[in-house]
This record gives sequence, structure tokens and C-alpha cells, in this order.
Amino acid sequence: MVLPRFAGIRPAAVLPCATPADVIAALGEARASSHAVAVRGGGHCFAGRSTGAGIVVDTSPMAGVEVDGDRAVIGAGTRLAEVYDDLAAHGRTIPAGCGPTVGLAGLTLGGGLGILGRRYGLTCDSLLAARLVLADGRVIEAGEDLLWMLRGGGAPGVVCSLTFRTVPAPDSTAFRMSFPAAAAVDVLDAWQRALPSLDDATAPSLIVAAPADPALPLEVTVAGAAPSSAAVDDLIRRLGVVPVSDDRHSGTHRAVKSWLAGEDIADDRHAYLHSEYFHSPIPAAGVITRLIDDRRPGEERELDFTPWGGAYNAVPPDATAFPHRDARFLLKQTAMLPPGRNPGHWLDDSHAFLRPFGTGGAYPNFPEPGLPGEAYHLGNSARLRELRSAYDPGAVFRPYP
Repeated sequence: MVLPRFAGIRPAAVLPCATPADVIAALGEARASSHAVAVRGGGHCFAGRSTGAGIVVDTSPMAGVEVDGDRAVIGAGTRLAEVYDDLAAHGRTIPAGCGPTVGLAGLTLGGGLGILGRRYGLTCDSLLAARLVLADGRVIEAGEDLLWMLRGGGAPGVVCSLTFRTVPAPDSTAFRMSFPAAAAVDVLDAWQRALPSLDDATAPSLIVAAPADPALPLEVTVAGAAPSSAAVDDLIRRLGVVPVSDDRHSGTHRAVKSWLAGEDIADDRHAYLHSEYFHSPIPAAGVITRLIDDRRPGEERELDFTPWGGAYNAVPPDATAFPHRDARFLLKQTAMLPPGRNPGHWLDDSHAFLRPFGTGGAYPNFPEPGLPGEAYHLGNSARLRELRSAYDPGAVFRPYP
């Protein structure tokens, strides 16, 4: 799978790899032909880095989950749906996202957020060990320095397997509530105020979307999971606005994940985005006004707010390659358009308006073509460069083309 924006790129070869030996052979072929290398796990890279005109090393055949007590060894090509299904059979899980077709390896190497994140941390925070193939064909087990890098800083090689610490899979209540369009500013203000005192087991994301048809009103949605229906009632009280709709599903962690993911419907539109972290509130009226001003037919605009705090912030910023440990929330701003169209001025203008309120940091799993690595890794960038130089001196695995 490759996101539609980059589906037209045609690699010289796509080489499926089921074993480290296959990866070694694929890298040898790339070397012999002087082709650039891209590594594909799930293929969900917003910057198109899971494809290219050279050799694509496809790790999807390296799939599978082996559980031993509270540990799980997971193949690099495993998608989240398989991870959750296999772990659920043992009453276990790992903190990660809801998208069933997302590749676990790429998610981990960029951090990994989800409904258990405020309680247990990033996906990469649960990473205990990894095996990978370097550009020169060596198969290695990651030492402490390399594990530091793999926890949110990408990889200087092809990851073949990852070992995670698992946690008990909790029962919970998933929810999806919609609010009046006229209340968008009030809901955003209240959501921002509520986060610091919210229970870590409650994870409410907020999405404010302007549909592609400018005649349609804003769509304001709060969705996520909480430990109980009573916790959802408490969230509504904190928001101070009565929902127009209030859908809930209580059950096992696997069932809640499936309900939140919904149907995996193909969308051929192209996504253009900016992301940034914030550790203080932003002016809700200003960002909502920009969202609705000068709407263009065919361009869907979306503000996607992810709550941070809790276990995300309990780790020092230099303890892993992932540095964004002091944020209150993450905002992804996205323009979705039909193929052949570019976004209007809203996306860049809204991003520029909010920059003075942000940390200057962007989420590695929401990459933007051309954005320098320092934005993703801030004060950890220098150490990352040193490790890349040591493990991949030929820059075969370039993270930011």
C-alpha cells in the first residue's frame, strides 16, 4: 500500500523479503545497480518515503507475532490488526494506533501514538529489542545506543523484528461525539483547558473539519476511549457543550480498537499537511476563523488535535530519540484534494498563524517533504546524525530526502 499522492511513482523493483537473508540479497541488488533504497512496511508515509524510483525493500512478508509472557516478538512487516488480534488471544496488547493496515515497524520508528498512550506511553517506549540488517549486509541485534535511536528516530538499516513489552489489554468505552458547528470555538477552548487535569486513561481526540463542499457546515467531533461510560460523561461536563450525537461502544480493547477504526475505505484524494506540538493553549477563535474563511470547492480542511500528557510526558526528552515530551497536545492540519490539485493558501497560512504558540517540533510519523530532521528530533538531532554516520556511513537509508 502507498498513499495515493505517491502512487504514480514506479520503482525499478519491489523486492519482497521474508527473512534477513532476503534483505541482504535485496540490498546487494541495489548496490550492484546503484539504485537508491526505500523500505516499505505499511506504506503509509505522508512524505512518500516508502516508495521511490529505485529498489523498494518490502518487509511485509516478515509478519507474525510470538508471545512469551509479557513480551512479544513481532515481525517488521506485521500490520496493527494482526498485532492486536494475536495479542488479544493472550489478554495482552501494546500502546499503538487504530489503523488496521498501518505497519508496526514504521509506527514504532516514528514514535507511535494511540488511545493507550497517555496511560502507557508511545509505541516506541515499549520497545525492548530489535534485529536489523545494515547497508553492508551485517545482521545485528540493537545495542543500547541503537535502541535509543529506534525509539522514535528512524533506523540506519532494515528492521526485521522488534521485541515489545506488552501490557494487560483493558476493557474500556470508546466514544464518538459530534457537536454543533457554531460551538467549534467553545469546544476547542474547553478541550484545551481540560487536558492537564484529565485522567491518563481517557484519550479524547478533537477533529474540526471543513467539508469539501463550502455550503456544508463545520464538523466538530470528539472521539477516543475512556475507562468507563462515566468517564465519558465527565468529559462532556468538562467540555460544557451538549453533543448533537453521542455514540459509545464498551468492550474489550480489541473490540474498542475495531469500532474506532471503522471501515477501511479507500480514498484517492491527496493529503497535504503540517504538524506541530503545543505546550500551551492556542487562540481557538483565530484558528477556527481561518479554517472557514475563503473555503474552496473540492478542498477538505481538517484540524486534528491529539491529547498529550500523562505517560507521553513522563520520559525525559533525551531518554529516547523522540524528544516531544513536554507538550499538551499535537495538531495535524491537513488539506485533502482530488488528484492534480494543490492546496490553497489556508494550510500554510494557518500553520504560520500558530507557529508562535508551538514548540517548533513536528511529529515524525506525520512527515512533510522538505522539512529538516531538526523539526522532528529537536535537541536529539546531533546524536541522531552521529549514530546514522556510524551505522550507515554511506547514507543508504536517508531519512529526509
